[in-house]
Amino acid sequence: MGNIGFPRAYQTPLRDRPLSLVSIHAAAGRPSQGWLVAGPQILPVALGRGGIKANKFEGDGGTPRGTFHPVRVWWRNDRHPQPKTHLPTRAIRHNDAWSEDPADRHYNRAVERKAGDDGDRLMRADHLYDFIIEIDHNTRPRIAGRGSAVFLHLARENFSPTAGCVGLTRRAMLRLLSRLGPQTRIVIG
Repeated sequence: MGNIGFPRAYQTPLRDRPLSLVSIHAAAGRPSQGWLVAGPQILPVALGRGGIKANKFEGDGGTPRGTFHPVRVWWRNDRHPQPKTHLPTRAIRHNDAWSEDPADRHYNRAVERKAGDDGDRLMRADHLYDFIIEIDHNTRPRIAGRGSAVFLHLARENFSPTAGCVGLTRRAMLRLLSRLGPQTRIVIG
């Protein structure tokens, strides 16, 4: 008989659909470490050295409190195959960077930079940016100085603090990517 007559949404197993909500909370007594809850999964994460902050400013080391949506996934295609996700993807190129200068008209946006130019380079020697989930923090409107380049990316082995992002293990990142879609709400705080 098959699935004739049923809307496509009912034909997709629940485990393959994007989650509607992902929440991130600081761990008790450890403001720079926390937990990410994605459906039944609870994953350890690294947070900004300033903990979760409601009033985020550029360079404060805080992970912004709020509700965000994933925009796209950036990944190192020279190190990994394209990840399974419901989000748009983009392979990181050598000149890809992110503007963190509040005086730049491209502040908090992806930019191309030549060697030696300012900006947060997306192609790094370490593995932190092998997978990046771009979120819509400080995008509509973009306000100079309210924080830039806030991503979900890979964590250091010891879950040491980030500069304001959320860090996950590679395994946790790949599991999360397979369950994120553009409508997924990411609630931090």
